[in-house]
Amino acid sequence: MLRGGASLTGLSAAEAAARLREEGPNTIPGARRPGLARLALDVLREPILLLLCAAAAVYLVIGDLAEALILSASVVVVIAISVGQRARTERALEALRDLSSPRARVVRDGAQARIAGAEVVRGDLLILSEGDRVAADARLLEASDLMADESLLTGESLAVAKDSSDKGQGGEVYSGTLIVRGHGRAEVFATGARSELGRIGRMLSGIEPEKTSLEIETGRIVRRVAAFAVILSVVVALMYALLRGGWVDSVLAGLTLAMAILPEEYPVVLTVFLALGAWRIARRDVLTRRMPAIEMLGAATVLCVDKTGTLTENRMAVKEVRAGEERAVLAHAALASELSPFDPMESAILAMAAERAPEAVEWRKTWRLDRDYALSEGFLAVCHAWRDATGRAVVAIKGAPETVIAACRLTAAEGEALLAEARRSAEQGMRILGVASSQWPHADWPADPRAFPFVWLGFVALADPLRPAVPDAVAECRRAGIRVVMVTGDHAGTALAIAREAGIRTDGGVLTGAQLQSLPETELTHAVRSIDVFARVLPEQKLRLVEALKSAGEIVAMTGDGVNDAPALGAAHIGVAMGGRGTDVAREAAALVLLRDEFGAIVDTVRLGRRIYDNLRNAMGYLLAVHVPIAGISFLPLVLGGPIVLYPVHVVFLEFVIDPACSLAFEAERGEREAMRRPPRNPGEPLFSRSMLVASLSSGAAVLLAVVLTYAWAFRAGMAQDEMRALVFAAIVIGNVGLIFANRSRFESIAATLARPNPALWWVTLGALAALALAVYVPPLAGVFRFEPLGTVEVGIAVAAGLAGAMWSELWKRSVRRRGP
Repeated sequence: MLRGGASLTGLSAAEAAARLREEGPNTIPGARRPGLARLALDVLREPILLLLCAAAAVYLVIGDLAEALILSASVVVVIAISVGQRARTERALEALRDLSSPRARVVRDGAQARIAGAEVVRGDLLILSEGDRVAADARLLEASDLMADESLLTGESLAVAKDSSDKGQGGEVYSGTLIVRGHGRAEVFATGARSELGRIGRMLSGIEPEKTSLEIETGRIVRRVAAFAVILSVVVALMYALLRGGWVDSVLAGLTLAMAILPEEYPVVLTVFLALGAWRIARRDVLTRRMPAIEMLGAATVLCVDKTGTLTENRMAVKEVRAGEERAVLAHAALASELSPFDPMESAILAMAAERAPEAVEWRKTWRLDRDYALSEGFLAVCHAWRDATGRAVVAIKGAPETVIAACRLTAAEGEALLAEARRSAEQGMRILGVASSQWPHADWPADPRAFPFVWLGFVALADPLRPAVPDAVAECRRAGIRVVMVTGDHAGTALAIAREAGIRTDGGVLTGAQLQSLPETELTHAVRSIDVFARVLPEQKLRLVEALKSAGEIVAMTGDGVNDAPALGAAHIGVAMGGRGTDVAREAAALVLLRDEFGAIVDTVRLGRRIYDNLRNAMGYLLAVHVPIAGISFLPLVLGGPIVLYPVHVVFLEFVIDPACSLAFEAERGEREAMRRPPRNPGEPLFSRSMLVASLSSGAAVLLAVVLTYAWAFRAGMAQDEMRALVFAAIVIGNVGLIFANRSRFESIAATLARPNPALWWVTLGALAALALAVYVPPLAGVFRFEPLGTVEVGIAVAAGLAGAMWSELWKRSVRRRGP
């Protein structure tokens, strides 16, 4: 019974909303999101802005106020764009932190609901189950074999027993602690900063940006290129001063080259892609708790999924009761179910019992559950020992037919006949549970439930229909080179029937958890290469399965929802927890959390993961390519003895094209049509692979060659210096736009990618070309850029030269990139 007369219906929605407004959310004050001023100061430390400030200072010293003001204004604009990008990233990460906060099961208006931990208020009725993290400080109203890990608060590693009859701390549970055993109900008395967790200043963990392998690799590339840029810029400045004289122009030439080479966009682009990628995945009801999971999604070769609720609809219903006395079977199956059932099979049994054996509902309310024997590897059944109002003992058991039959007093022939009946039903895709009962005249309970003299009552047959979208999703995985492996606690026959219906390969047969546990490592590693259906698997055995698949060379994504699933989720390359029915322990161990517990969400996530990685790689390839012509045309005129073409203001203009192209256009790409029709990528392949470096550098070199030839032609033709500068710069900008289109895909042609809508791409393209036209033909702007207007012939030459590099990319893709990623 509930202690203190608390209501079974909990708070009403209106009461909860009023208390939330009055007392605030159930959160612990933590670090605030960086403000705009802090973000601006962080941006100002970027090397490109320091170089811009240095160039503006040089112009100010030599008295060129207009150029100094232009560069200073550029600094402000770059800061605004960078702060906008980082604020967008912070908002995405904050949204993910909110999603990742602990969830709580409460009773509102008489019905159970799972809500965000931040929405729990004083007076809420918490439903506590094994694996839950307690959302707020609460007094126990009822408890069954409840134990809590309070090490977060006390540092004590041993779990603490909890009892609703205890008037002290033993009758209370605290925010942030973990329920490791049993279940119960509790009334919240303190939330947020008023809880024990709040008073000692501890902060709940959330999603924080992590150093991924991509970030490490990118940082290494940036440091090396930056060192090269600094050395080369100093050399260029000295060469200019020695060969041509003039320290001002030599300093400007060195600064321009440094700005042209520095790959400052790489870390920004990487951060934006990963954060916004996680945000996009969250919009598909999948929470990314660890950023490296995004990198690994495109490499997954095996998806290990549970049957119930993932492949099926998780709405179990009792199809039939096979016994002489239906009421007795249903009544004792109800007694062998949890007090606050979360399992859909138990919910279905209780619903049927309420209809056809209503006395069982009354027994569960008035009798006392005196002993609860947990399901274990050696005893695949739930056994509850009750005492009625007179003290009489009633024992009920339900579970795997082979376990229940073995526990009953049956002859060998009777047992075999019942098992054969169970197998026939299982082969039809039904879940079969055996039910038995026992009397116990003694006061003490036995340590082993097998000691009870059980009497066989009958079978309960349940079914959970396959989700309609599953066969198509499984077929899509197969086309993408991904094996779908079913791991279930169900009977082997049931597992095979559902696997066949889903389109999962069954020609390798089925391997049971007992067989999985008994096989030597080498044999198991060999077996998992050909078997895609695993039945009667306990959560603890999932870890061994994951390790075997990894030993077989697979990149493993594993789903789980229970406390005992946590080791397997942590060991898998990509741990996927069920957000709806999963425990907090499973969610904390996983890299991804499905807010929608179904297989289609996993496939959507793999598809998005491949898209994010492809777009990131394409953006990085574009960055590498586009810096080649900019750096080359900053350096070669000095070597060739011709006039200088680019100054800092020109590099700033190009940065205003490059940054939006990467953070908007490439990030918004919807992905290639063939993304899920090619095998998973090799996880060992670096982002900056040899093939990518060669392809990007050759594309950039092609644009550089076209621009240099244009420069040489204009120089030999005796073109005025400002007109030649406008011509060459126009060729670079158009070549830049061509590289954007060429790098939208590693495999598809430009013509094929044009069929893929991307509004951001067209805004960037039109914006770049419009800005170029203004810079060339509007006199005040042309004066700043040192341009002279171009004629029709010169414009045609600039367009032809600029597009030449893009055409080379097309030829490269056709001749080389088709060989592999």
